[in-house]
This record gives sequence, C-alpha cells and structure tokens, in this order.
Amino acid sequence: MQFDLFDSTSNQILEAKTYQAFKQALIASNCQKCPLSQGRQHIVIDRGNSQAATLLIGEAPGENEDKQGRAFVGRAGQLMDQMMLEAGIDTNQDTLIANIIKCRPPENRAPKQEEVDQCLPFLRKQIALLNPTVIGLLGATSLKHMISGKPQTGMAEAVGKPFTHPHFPQVQLIVLYHPAYILRDPRKKPLMAEHLKVLKQLIDEHSNQR
Repeated sequence: MQFDLFDSTSNQILEAKTYQAFKQALIASNCQKCPLSQGRQHIVIDRGNSQAATLLIGEAPGENEDKQGRAFVGRAGQLMDQMMLEAGIDTNQDTLIANIIKCRPPENRAPKQEEVDQCLPFLRKQIALLNPTVIGLLGATSLKHMISGKPQTGMAEAVGKPFTHPHFPQVQLIVLYHPAYILRDPRKKPLMAEHLKVLKQLIDEHSNQR
C-alpha cells in the first residue's frame, strides 16, 4: 500500500483494517488531495454489497452520484441495473460498484492523470479489503488506469473476454462497455447483453473461491 510520510490523514485511511472503517475514514477525511474536492458535494465511494465477490469499476461519479453520494445512480447506472438484472445479476446484492476516482470532474469529463494518481491508492485499498474474485472494468478509462501494460487494442477487441493479470492474482477480470456508452449508442445493447452473460458465468464460477 502506498503511504505518504507527510499525509497522516491518508495514511489513517490506508491503514484501516476493515472495509467499513476505510469507508468511514475516507468520508470523514474531507479529502483535499486534488482540485476536484473544491467542486464536489460528496465523496462517492461505492454502491452495492461489500460482502460480494464481484467488484465493478467505473470511471468517475456524475451529477446524480455527486448529489447522492452513491455510485452509478444516474441514467447510466439505472440502465446497468436493468441489463444486469436481465442477465441474472442483482447489482445491489451480487456486486460492489466503485470508480477510478471518488469526486465528480467538471462537466463529467474524463479524469486527469494527476487526479487518478491521487485517488488510485484508495481504490487499491478497497480492492485489498474486498478481496474480490471477479473484477469488471466498465469502459476504456477503467481499463487504462487499472491494467497498465495491457495492450490498448481498443474496446471492440477487449470487451467480453475474461483474462487474468499479475496485478490481481487469482482474480478473473473482464472488460465491459460503460453503460453511458450504451446510452449514446443503443445499437451496442445486444452485444453488452452477451457480455453480461459471460460476467454472470464468472460470478457463478468464482463467487465461492474466497
């Protein structure tokens, strides 16, 4: 875990022994590590079941997430919930959903590298405490920042194909289209539905391996 000798608040968060202690410490910290803190309403940590064996990782909170302090509660999140439920996955029970960064970027732009650099240690701590057996990467931004060194062949070649990576031993990973992309291009919805069947199979195969 990445510690900073001069940042006792972050170190306290990263030293948390349980997921709930981590979550409470991060919320209470009023994190100011990057300029996004100046425009946020809430630090958005997750949504779903922290006991689930499957972690879904998106890009960043949007307007609704910032208002409610919960991940994926806007139109994209509602579409994802609907499509996953059709595949037999209850996002509030079978998964925990988080993002690369915890605060909303202006105009919902993609996070800048310096923002990711400040926030990623918190996501890594989440993963360490959750110990998932399946990780779903929602969209190209999630893939880019979570799997450094994986050939960036484009989403069309990456989506829907389970793989492993040395950064996450004993974890099955899968790249999925971000639901916001499906909202922009509904023609991809049937393909996303096929990918979610693969995710459901991974969940069924690996949920009891922790």
